[in-house]
Amino acid sequence: MTAAIRSACLALSVAMLFQSTPSGTMQEFDWRTATPASQGLAAQALDRLKDRLASTNTKAFLVVRNDRLVYEWYSPDPSATAKLVLVIPSLNLIAVRNGGSLGETMEHHDMLNAMLFEPLVEAVSGASGSPKEVQASGAPYPASPVIQELVWAAPETIRRDARGSDNWPLTWGDDDALYGAYGDGQGFMPFVPKKLSMGFARITGGPDSFAGANLRSPAGETLGDGPKGKKASGLLMVNGVLYLWVRNAGNSQLAWSSDRGATWSWSDWRFTTSFGAPAFLNFGRNYAGARDGFVYVYSHDSDSAYVAADRMVLARVPSDRIRDRQAYEFFRELDARHQPRWTKAIEERGAVFVHPGRCYRSGITYNAGLRRYLWSQALPGDVRFAGGFGVYDAAEPWGPWTTSFFTERWDVGPGETSSFPAKWMSADGTTMHLVFSGDDALSVRRVTVLRR
Repeated sequence: MTAAIRSACLALSVAMLFQSTPSGTMQEFDWRTATPASQGLAAQALDRLKDRLASTNTKAFLVVRNDRLVYEWYSPDPSATAKLVLVIPSLNLIAVRNGGSLGETMEHHDMLNAMLFEPLVEAVSGASGSPKEVQASGAPYPASPVIQELVWAAPETIRRDARGSDNWPLTWGDDDALYGAYGDGQGFMPFVPKKLSMGFARITGGPDSFAGANLRSPAGETLGDGPKGKKASGLLMVNGVLYLWVRNAGNSQLAWSSDRGATWSWSDWRFTTSFGAPAFLNFGRNYAGARDGFVYVYSHDSDSAYVAADRMVLARVPSDRIRDRQAYEFFRELDARHQPRWTKAIEERGAVFVHPGRCYRSGITYNAGLRRYLWSQALPGDVRFAGGFGVYDAAEPWGPWTTSFFTERWDVGPGETSSFPAKWMSADGTTMHLVFSGDDALSVRRVTVLRR
């Protein structure tokens, strides 16, 4: 069903529901009703939808399927004004329309979609099987309400450089360059003399014509293959300072550089519980466009970068206290209003993302044009030359997450790490470039976003 057909269908439905009744209550005229179960919907999931809307400006919440009213709720709050109608057609395609002024209470409609999408999918699939266009095959989360498809450029268009070096977390620096770190290699040509477990590089130019140069740093470079040597797992520049998460450091350790990678200082503390391969959430140039005064850190919930986990975890820290271990707090859960709860105790951390046995290394960036957080995750295994990965999106750093792309086997090796640098995104967010470590190189592939 196209967006135009959905809009027309829903506009007609909303007019039918509210045109003839001043107060908007459905009981005031004869309307065919049915139970949710009789129309293939899970009533408990619809209750969850109602609970989420109860904290907004919603006055009336109605659900229609197969031309029957299957659910209705009216707020006791006399100041509420918005009327929301969900029309779920019989073809198992989901359509959502704002029936009143609810959008005025939200930052944008994508937030509304994200808030409703997960329980709405549950309402349909809980009683009648997975709806079309909702559950990507094998993916842990339903399809994105914003991104219809990621269209990858042909494999032969992939540009590869710094062959023999993997990893490649990146961040957008204050001087407009990308700063990156590589592992188990010798970086860009001309190669550094020795193979490094962790080396650094500066990348200038656009995705089709970039140039990379090695940054020599005796205080940061390390030796040792595989788990025997420290390796970068996350990079971020904030206020002109580069911050680096290093894995294989029992479990991970923080370093920072005030001279763009020439010298590094190291924290006197480590994460020794979980956070085996932490990655920073990146925004724009020099952390421009950040949603608040915090820096966010994600990892699979494992002590080791080489052992997959059942879930991903999240920490945050004020952007001016990144070096202070006592300033960190950890995502615990979402409350009834879908807001995050945090804890200072790492032992009380909760799951921000769940994929049993398949949570591994990742990279995450905010796409300002789409107003979505894009989280690229490798599936565990040797994915240098073949394997799978997923791209997930959300309106907030803590979700709820939906699936933009998922494959058990890509047409090329996705590598163990990947991300979408904000520097290489179009203004509208619909053209991006995935930087990944497939083929043991810095690999760059263009992707076009088709919006719903």
